[in-house]
Amino acid sequence: MPTARYRCAACGNLTRFDVTVTRRLRAFYHFSLGGDLAVEDEEVLAETIEEVACRWCGSSRAVEPLDPAQEVGSPGPAAQAE
Repeated sequence: MPTARYRCAACGNLTRFDVTVTRRLRAFYHFSLGGDLAVEDEEVLAETIEEVACRWCGSSRAVEPLDPAQEVGSPGPAAQAE
């Protein structure tokens, strides 16, 4: 599943967030004869993002997902129209 980028409207942070996620997974567990576990095939069946909080200012209400057109380094609307 693709991961969204975020921006904190309160402080401008683009890089540090505490994300609380609930995932439902299907995984293949491979135990060695010695009992060591290796998880080999992991498939995300469902994922719910419950909260995203800014690591800098602590706000969870001001965090918003970035529109891919707004992301840093992406061409602006004038460049996309060409």
